[in-house]
Amino acid sequence: MNLPSRVLRTELRRSVAPWAGAAVLAAALAFLELAHGPWSTGTTRWTAQWTSMALWTRHLLVFLWPLALGLGALQGLRDHRSGTVELLATTPRPARHRAAALVAPTALAVAAAFGVLVLLGAVRVLAGGAASTGAGWLPISLVGALALAAGAVLGVGVARTLPSALTPPALAVAGFALTNVLRQTTDAAVPASAVPNRLSLLSPTVADVRQTLFTLSAPVHLGQTLWLLGLAGTGLALLAAGTRRARLLALTPLLAGAALALPLLPADPRDTYVLDRAATARVCDGPVCVTAAHRARLDELAGPGRDALGLLRGALGDRAPATVHETTTPRAIGDPPERPYEALLVDFDDAVIGAAGGPELTRALVGQGIAPLCSPRGDRESGTLPETVAQSIAAAWALGDEPRPLDGTMHRAQDQAELAAPAWRAFSALAPAEQRQRIVALHTAAVACTDDPLDVLAGGASR
Repeated sequence: MNLPSRVLRTELRRSVAPWAGAAVLAAALAFLELAHGPWSTGTTRWTAQWTSMALWTRHLLVFLWPLALGLGALQGLRDHRSGTVELLATTPRPARHRAAALVAPTALAVAAAFGVLVLLGAVRVLAGGAASTGAGWLPISLVGALALAAGAVLGVGVARTLPSALTPPALAVAGFALTNVLRQTTDAAVPASAVPNRLSLLSPTVADVRQTLFTLSAPVHLGQTLWLLGLAGTGLALLAAGTRRARLLALTPLLAGAALALPLLPADPRDTYVLDRAATARVCDGPVCVTAAHRARLDELAGPGRDALGLLRGALGDRAPATVHETTTPRAIGDPPERPYEALLVDFDDAVIGAAGGPELTRALVGQGIAPLCSPRGDRESGTLPETVAQSIAAAWALGDEPRPLDGTMHRAQDQAELAAPAWRAFSALAPAEQRQRIVALHTAAVACTDDPLDVLAGGASR
């Protein structure tokens, strides 16, 4: 089914293919650049890392794939609109050649538009100085381009089978409903869907990106590729089918693709995404370590991290953490963060850590080291108001100054100050030895996730 370049150029001029590609690219860029969301801020923005760029552009297939499906159907109605279906059927040209001439321009245009989107994202990632973590992101984008091409081919085939002006919008609406029913939600560590995981992975889209250290597993890439090839095969078979029996047989590639793909796709949602080994490799400056994906953050973390470890040794003695390193353990929304004794864990998605720098980062790290958060993770982790105030008091005591509201939390500075003032007055009135005992008790309670932190500072149950 090779298509000569001259024929392809002619078809591109006389078809909706260029407009289809422009529509896909314009819709994607408008969403990413004009709409505000997690793709535009923080460490998970679409131009922050290679993997986040690939995943966010794939996430857009929730509406780009139905768009490609509808545009393909519009192309499939071309001969019907011009009244040349019977005339073309009488020509000696093989049906597969006519099918290729009709479907190739639109399929290539939408796939190329997706490629341009990925290329623009790659340029932005490079300009931002993101560390290279290998080519693990590339299969994510390649499958996305294949999904759009397969959607366009299927749309052309369905429109040739059901030649009606209602077919393109109906197909686009049906595709949008399907991608939303199958779409995975929550975070990349533990995706969830309204249907079984294997069925949800038949959708070309992916879950919204909440963590940048995860990538799709190899069985997902392989299974989705087989399924999409089956969809494209059915579209091509429908184009060449001239009888009802042939149209029924045209479903064979789709069924075969599903039969091959479903056993390969993970049944457990936790096997859908895996840690990206290249991205999570540790890069260290003494006792302070980050992942390779955040190598650029090491310089700004190293100095405050070492200062924080020294202050924590003075505050907690042999109970103090010995290292600072970035956490790589997968957690779903609602899971509490890790709180080990031996290490001070840093999450660059933590709102307080992300908002701090220099001395303020040291303050935030000291507070986190003495009173690590116990509350479950939210979209931007910052802890409850008592936890935030306890961290500010603990950091002030270790630094020998007054409590200051922590920036970047969901809690207003006024609310933090009002709650901290009486607790600080009572705490600072104690003898130095008693203050140290309560700081150690606060650390023990926070790591074990027991008792209210301000109750512990006031001499509560964990003493």
